[in-house]
Amino acid sequence: VKTRIQVSTEYGKMGMGGTAAHVVKNEGISGLWKGVNAAWLREASYTSLRLGLYEPIKVAFGATGSDATFAKKFLAGSAAGALGSLAGNPFDVLKTKLMTSGGKEMPSMMKTAMELYGNQGVQGFYRGIDSNIARAMVLNGTKMGVYDQSKGYVVQLTGLPKKSLGTQFLSAVTAGFFMTCTVAPFDMIRTRLMNQPADAKIYNNAIDCMIKIATNEGPLTFWRGFLPIWSRFAPTTTLQLVIFEQLRGIMGMKSL
Repeated sequence: VKTRIQVSTEYGKMGMGGTAAHVVKNEGISGLWKGVNAAWLREASYTSLRLGLYEPIKVAFGATGSDATFAKKFLAGSAAGALGSLAGNPFDVLKTKLMTSGGKEMPSMMKTAMELYGNQGVQGFYRGIDSNIARAMVLNGTKMGVYDQSKGYVVQLTGLPKKSLGTQFLSAVTAGFFMTCTVAPFDMIRTRLMNQPADAKIYNNAIDCMIKIATNEGPLTFWRGFLPIWSRFAPTTTLQLVIFEQLRGIMGMKSL
C-alpha cells in the first residue's frame, strides 16, 4: 500500500484505506502480499547487518560510555545502515517492482529478476543505490540513535531498569515515530528510482528525482504515504528492537 501511494498520484488521492480496498477488489487479498518473498530476503540481508553491526561500530566510534553523544550514536547507526543497504539493494529493487505489479496473478520473483538482468545487467539490481544508502543511513541512524538515547530518558523519567521490557518498548515506539519523520522523503525518492520501467530511465539519479518531484508535484509529496509508513514502522521497529534486545539477553550479552 505504501509503495503504490508513493509511485502513483491516483493511489495517493485514495489514501491508505482506499488503496488497500482497491487492491483487494481488483487483485484479491493476496495482492497485499505481493513481493513478500523479496521482502524476506531483503530483511535477512539488510536488517541483519544494520542491527548486528551497530554495537561493534559504536565501539569503534567510542560511543559506548554513558556520556556518549547522540551524534556518535547516530553516526554508528548510519554506518551500519549503509553497509546493510549494499547487501539488500538487489532485493529492494525486486520487492518494489513486485509490489507495484498489477493483476490477480502473483508475480514471479525469478522472472522479474531475469527480465531486469536481461535489460540492464547487474547494474539494474543497484538502481537507486545512492538514495537507498542515504535512506538507510538516515533510517538506521535515527532508529538506533533515538532508541539508544531514549532509553536513558525513559530510565530517568520512569525509574525502570535499562534492560526492562518496558524501557525497551517505550524507546522503540519513540524511535519508530522519529524514523518516519526523517525517512519519508528518502523513501519516496528510492521507491521512484527503483520502480522505473526495466527498459527506460525517468530519473538520472537521486538529485534529479528529488528536483523533478519537488518541481512537478510539490515538496509535500515527499511525505505522501506518511501514515502507511508509520503504520509499518511502528510495529516492525518495536518488534525488531525488543526481540533483538531479548535475544541479546538470552545469549548473555548486555543491553544496548
